[in-house]
Amino acid sequence: MINRRHLIRSIGGLSALGVSTAAYGVGVEPVLRLRVTRYHPMPRQWPVDFLLKIAVIADIHACDPWMSLDRIEAIVERTNALNADLIVLLGDYVAGHHHVTRIIPAGEWAAVLAGLKAPLGVHAVMGNHDYWDDKVVQRAGRGPTVAHRALEAAGIPVYENDVVRLAKDGRPFWLAGLGDQLAYAPSRRYGRAQRFGADDLTATLAKVADDAPVILLAHEPYIATRVPARIALQLSGHTHGGQVRLFGWSPAIPPQPGVPLVYGHLRLKCDVIISGGLGCSIMPVRVGVPPEIVEVTLGRAPAATVT
Repeated sequence: MINRRHLIRSIGGLSALGVSTAAYGVGVEPVLRLRVTRYHPMPRQWPVDFLLKIAVIADIHACDPWMSLDRIEAIVERTNALNADLIVLLGDYVAGHHHVTRIIPAGEWAAVLAGLKAPLGVHAVMGNHDYWDDKVVQRAGRGPTVAHRALEAAGIPVYENDVVRLAKDGRPFWLAGLGDQLAYAPSRRYGRAQRFGADDLTATLAKVADDAPVILLAHEPYIATRVPARIALQLSGHTHGGQVRLFGWSPAIPPQPGVPLVYGHLRLKCDVIISGGLGCSIMPVRVGVPPEIVEVTLGRAPAATVT
């Protein structure tokens, strides 16, 4: 998880490197740059001849001026142009900081995301900021959040510890969406919630009714060390790739014991891909981690037969 103290130190370090570097981190990389990062993992649990392309959008953090409706619309157009089989949204749609000129209401950004199109649909999970920003949910200790309701009103299904069985060319697979792992952290501080997260991995996987391969959507990547080999691929966001990355080091991410779950493709019991996301949290700054849409291609197309 991005740490406020570490991130502020990172910004101070950028200032020490020079005013132009700090200005780039605030005014250029988080606003003007956008890339598509492509992965082609080969999970052991996924049939080699089952070709599936997934477009991944994470951590939008909608707000003016950093993530305006016009910019979200451009992201939607760029994502649609990938011609993916399905599109997944990995949470944190609401602003993750207060350095904004306007908080964009959920109904407005959800209406723009409704423009996403893919043959197998658009599917979403919630992120921690979607929960933390919803004071009603925090007081009650349960959802659904404003963001959840806005996406479903826009025609995008949201999964919280639930699954859906999809198929391409007659070949089935499962898409599983995990509840957010940090959902009720603010409530717990005040004794208002009985649980820390909304996630239930065991109950989610119990809904998988056959041996078709499974793709898991989890906003935070940290569940990866507990994910069984039954899962082929886990897709996560949340970390923003560190948001500030200097010479391969992310000073805004506190040291993690064991496997560092910060960015990119890792292989544990299942393959894990962590997106660098699109928006900013805590402070509107990015350096060395440009906003990205992730494209994941599973399997290979059958070889052409020459006769």
